[in-house]
Amino acid sequence: MKPKFEDTASWQQAEQLMQPSLIRLIDNLRQRLETSTWRSCYTEVSEPLPGHRLELTRGSETHAIHLWELCFRICFLNYPPLHPGVPVAIDSRLLGDRGEVEWEILDDKVQQIVAAFFDSLETAPAP
Repeated sequence: MKPKFEDTASWQQAEQLMQPSLIRLIDNLRQRLETSTWRSCYTEVSEPLPGHRLELTRGSETHAIHLWELCFRICFLNYPPLHPGVPVAIDSRLLGDRGEVEWEILDDKVQQIVAAFFDSLETAPAP
């Protein structure tokens, strides 16, 4: 789901966070997959947003997620929103007082989101 922003400032903060979040996300996924039993493949997609979908298989199990969805979980406090149309809130811990990226906090949150994603795969019902 494409996030809705409260104002231009929130949009600009998200723009500042999305690229570093995506780069760190891909690196953390790579590291996690190196020691995982999941086989991965990235597919280019255009809907709902242009980007890439991570497709995972293990035996007969398959799971897929759009990378932007994981990035949104990293950058926003309330993603996915409980109600459609509710503006997202930037995780302000990820930006310093002068608007700079707080790299250690970002790295920690990316690791948490990746761990939670893989944990959810283990508890997901079998197809």
